[in-house]
Amino acid sequence: MTTFGERLKELRKSKGYTQQQLADIFSLSKSSISRYEKNLQLPEASTLPRIAEFFGVSLDYLMGHDGEDNEKLYEFNIDDIVIPEDYLEKYKVTHMDKKQYVLYLKREIEAFFMNDEFDEEDKKEILDTMSEIFWQAKAMSKRKK
Repeated sequence: MTTFGERLKELRKSKGYTQQQLADIFSLSKSSISRYEKNLQLPEASTLPRIAEFFGVSLDYLMGHDGEDNEKLYEFNIDDIVIPEDYLEKYKVTHMDKKQYVLYLKREIEAFFMNDEFDEEDKKEILDTMSEIFWQAKAMSKRKK
């Protein structure tokens, strides 16, 4: 599997952009682009779809997934996302909310399960907790507006 950083660098160079030019396009610093390409940091969840759209690629491709080597853990059907009832009662869930959720989980899963020391039951419990945190944070954000 190709990493996000490798894929970003490959796309940037294929379009003939410097790190500074790409940073300017996305209102980022050149050091942010450098950190992304060195796999030291991932962009904010809201920036990832913008980068994918800019380069005309899917989020899966941008994140380094080629299709064949996607692990089961990273497979999410956006239409099968389970959203807490209390959230649904208060807020409308958009397609973008679901995309953000999938990006959040993919990023967090990579961090938590890198060394694969968790059994399946522990992984499910962690995923459930991360899901709960995401929707709580989303609700808090909407209440502030």
